Amino acid sequence: MTLALTGATGQLGRLAITALKARGHAPVALVRDPAKAADLGTEARAFDYKNSATLAPALAGVTTLVLISSNDFDDRVGQHRNVIAAAKAAGVGRILYTSLLRADTSPMLLAADHKATEEAIRASGLAFTILRNGWYTENHTGSLAGAIAAGALIGSAGEGRFSAAARADYAEAIATTAAGQGHEGKTYELAGDTGYSYADLAAEVSRQTGKVIPYNDLPPATYAGILQSFGLPEGFAHVLADSDVQAGQGALFDDSRTLSRLIGRPTTSMADTVAAALA
Repeated sequence: MTLALTGATGQLGRLAITALKARGHAPVALVRDPAKAADLGTEARAFDYKNSATLAPALAGVTTLVLISSNDFDDRVGQHRNVIAAAKAAGVGRILYTSLLRADTSPMLLAADHKATEEAIRASGLAFTILRNGWYTENHTGSLAGAIAAGALIGSAGEGRFSAAARADYAEAIATTAAGQGHEGKTYELAGDTGYSYADLAAEVSRQTGKVIPYNDLPPATYAGILQSFGLPEGFAHVLADSDVQAGQGALFDDSRTLSRLIGRPTTSMADTVAAALA
């Protein structure tokens, strides 16, 4: 069995490569620039979602393809369809896709691309496994330094709870389902074991830093404007603000513990991810 991963030099991709290697596999890293994958210690092939000519040749001999969703919002569904078509042309046996929690019913703006990609995978006739990832805790802890410097966490989720897990947890799910048996045709709703609100996060940051760091809940337009002032594109800032608003209505909460059962251990706690970010 030859495994290959797209986006292998991204944050999730690198962790998934490591998790697969720990299981004795030698996955192929599919990346725009193979030189940037030299430190992964595995074969790297040129692979650009937008350049169809690079796709099918790079998939030669691949039996299982992990399609990590593109982080380029320029026709993301089109990019994914290019990869799906190439996988079918190359004779790939199964495709795994990293989707979004309850993508088929979620009201989040982020869900639309994932829902369309899932539909394209099913229509392709390829065997598949859909990993519907919830929020990454690092989505929150990645900006802690700025929040601490400013003296507050900000968002637009109200008292909504995020069933977030660490990227490493989701990477373990990729490795488990890509390398394991019995996952064909399955769709997994993946999330952290214990949900938390922004207020809970602020309290934990306060505890670990010894500083009073409150959570300031903002109107979504105000929050999006602040995100733009940090350098985020207007459209992406709007998407993130919408994600918070929908999280406030329960869109990112899930208590099924499917992820921890799949990887065979509890998911990483928010407190541990905060500690890692502050280290």
